[in-house]
Amino acid sequence: MDRTAPGPARRLLPRAARFLRRRRRVLVRLGGWSLLESAQTFLVGYGVAQALDRGFLAGSTGTGLAWLAVAAAATVVGGLAVRGVFRGLADLVEPLRDGLLRHVVTRALHGAVAEPARTDSSSVSRLTHQTELARDSFAGLVLVLRSFVFTAAGALAGLASLHPLLLLVVLPPLVLGLLLFTATLVPMAARQRDFLDADEALSTRYGAVAAGLRDVVACGAERRTAGEADALVATEVGAARSLARWAAARTVALGVAGHLPVVLLLLATPWLLDRGLTAGALLGALTYLTQSLLPALRTLMSALGAAGTRLLVILDRLVGADPRREGAPAGAKPAPAPAPAPVPAAPVAPASARSAAGSRVELRSVTFAYGPGAQPVLREVDLTVEPGEHLVVVGPSGIGKSTLAALVAGLLTPGRGEVLVDGAPPPAAGRDAGESARRRVLIPQQAYVFTGTLRENLLYLCPDDLPGGPPESGPEERVAASVAAVGLGPLAAGLGGLDAVVDPAVLSQGERQLIALGRAHLSPAPLVLLDEATCHLDPEAEARAERAFADRPGTLVVIAHRISSAHRADRVLVMDGARATAGSHRELLERSPLYRDLVGRWHTGRDIRPAARPGRESTPA
Repeated sequence: MDRTAPGPARRLLPRAARFLRRRRRVLVRLGGWSLLESAQTFLVGYGVAQALDRGFLAGSTGTGLAWLAVAAAATVVGGLAVRGVFRGLADLVEPLRDGLLRHVVTRALHGAVAEPARTDSSSVSRLTHQTELARDSFAGLVLVLRSFVFTAAGALAGLASLHPLLLLVVLPPLVLGLLLFTATLVPMAARQRDFLDADEALSTRYGAVAAGLRDVVACGAERRTAGEADALVATEVGAARSLARWAAARTVALGVAGHLPVVLLLLATPWLLDRGLTAGALLGALTYLTQSLLPALRTLMSALGAAGTRLLVILDRLVGADPRREGAPAGAKPAPAPAPAPVPAAPVAPASARSAAGSRVELRSVTFAYGPGAQPVLREVDLTVEPGEHLVVVGPSGIGKSTLAALVAGLLTPGRGEVLVDGAPPPAAGRDAGESARRRVLIPQQAYVFTGTLRENLLYLCPDDLPGGPPESGPEERVAASVAAVGLGPLAAGLGGLDAVVDPAVLSQGERQLIALGRAHLSPAPLVLLDEATCHLDPEAEARAERAFADRPGTLVVIAHRISSAHRADRVLVMDGARATAGSHRELLERSPLYRDLVGRWHTGRDIRPAARPGRESTPA
């Protein structure tokens, strides 16, 4: 964070001033009711003093009882004042909550539109938990601050009316304690912010681990994941302990401001009596200190030390500096994300020269693990897929089949070794989408379909400068041929034709997969990777789609959902742990016990996978 940037209080002060200026009438009404509370504080101590001096010590019991009755009546009036304060409080607190909600929603929507890749779920916490915390904390602080100010005013006025020397004894420790407490507010706010940051980081990490727990276990990354979570827990514990230490400092300030005046008053009693102070005045002063000032101070310091610092941090997160722009000068635009370091591109043959026969894929001693401390998913894998070859990858779930596809597609980078497509590393994800579409197409298990016409969805991977033309003028013959090849015709007719608008929300998983398969078939890419892209189709539809891609010019790599895919392949790759064995169907039946087991389970109707993936049925892979 930029240390020269204004603090939360300075950032929020202009907004707070505007908010309060627009609600002057509410503040005046609250002040009017609070004046009754000052009157109650004044009369309680003054009534006790007069009851002793003019009544009981003077031998007039009736007068003493009358003054005590005045003090009791003042207490009743104070209760009515509190009732009026609560009625006006809603007019101040509810507009704050409404404004915070509008601001959070507006900023979340603008951020999602401007930077979709950086959109996260923290807005949900701001919209619900943090907004309610801000509302409750603000309401509590208004009550406490108002009560302290008017109670202190009434008590000090009462002390001055009893004898001015009482202020000389009470005011210095009171002011010193308040100054000490004020000095702790800024560091306490910083520690409160650290604690909230640590809590959000820990919650985010736990959510990510819970969502990817299966992958963590499959990749052997339990120890590293637990270590990262332990580090976040330790950070939050440290922030909580630091916050507790500053809370102890708050207790010292309370002792100076609230208890020291009582001690000094008792020590100064002989000196005060010598200067004309009466016994009633001393008792009244003790009443002011113990029954009014000390409770108000304790409540004030507890509220400001906890709810106050929390409110400051939360408001700064909600309406102050954007958390994604922390430290940026006011009015500054978000800094653009740093561009990735340029990577020298290896010479690549033109797409037209590769499309007819397909791409050559090579894995040279490839090792990959999800993290430095994790067990490798792939270890020293060597594989060559010749141009135009049809390769099927089989193996138990979680064994690394999708990892292999992601490496070939350029979505992952090997820890050791190299992956080459036509003699060059595959284009890294996000660097050149056009080049990626020209060289390969990957269809994952969860097919992507966007709102638009069916024709636009099918031509999504057809660049303008390749055969097929732009989406709005693609050759009808090629589109019709791909639709027929993958079996998309009945769905297209049911939707209303190629120019019908597709709503992804009403499509089934299998229908979305058919559209994605048609898109891949129509693509000019010489390499197609199908990562369980037919898992939601029935066996007949899956066989038809795979035959369509086998007849399509180019290289085909299929991550199999059913072992029957192996019968249609030129070659099969069996993944067993971190190893991989390639061969024909007949060769692998002789050489690979795992492959024999997979085939045997398929023919006996049993599931070959040890566990089904979340959200999907347990059909044989």
